[in-house]
Amino acid sequence: MKVSDILRVKGNTLYTITPEELLTKALDVMSEKDIGSLVVMDRGDLVGMLTFREVIQQVVKNKGSVGTASVRASMDSAPLTCTMETEIDEVRRMMLERHARYMPVMDGKILMGVISFYDVAKAVVDAQNFENKMLKAYIRDWPEEDVPDSKF
Repeated sequence: MKVSDILRVKGNTLYTITPEELLTKALDVMSEKDIGSLVVMDRGDLVGMLTFREVIQQVVKNKGSVGTASVRASMDSAPLTCTMETEIDEVRRMMLERHARYMPVMDGKILMGVISFYDVAKAVVDAQNFENKMLKAYIRDWPEEDVPDSKF
């Protein structure tokens, strides 16, 4: 299974913000859209990722307040990325190694979408459920073999 399979089911709604925006605006967007991350874009280029992890780090740094921090001051400026062709097992490994919950999907310099660890886990569980159903159907439809009569 590839990343393209997840995006095909999930859809391709994207939420982005520029690095110059205030962190308070980013929080407003994240709250309004009920999302856990924003892709940070500057003149069409991916320059970072902002998640609740970075927001919390900024709040701790400012002793309980977001303050007047910009998105640039808070974002992860080197986010993990993958392509549409990346295998899900590779995405899982990458996300686990970096403790990443969100990953932008790129096609060269074009942002194709964002997948979350939840999306990956759901895709794996759905694939396993499908495989289990197929195996159970196969076993249920197993042809009965002619068993010779016993002489006992």
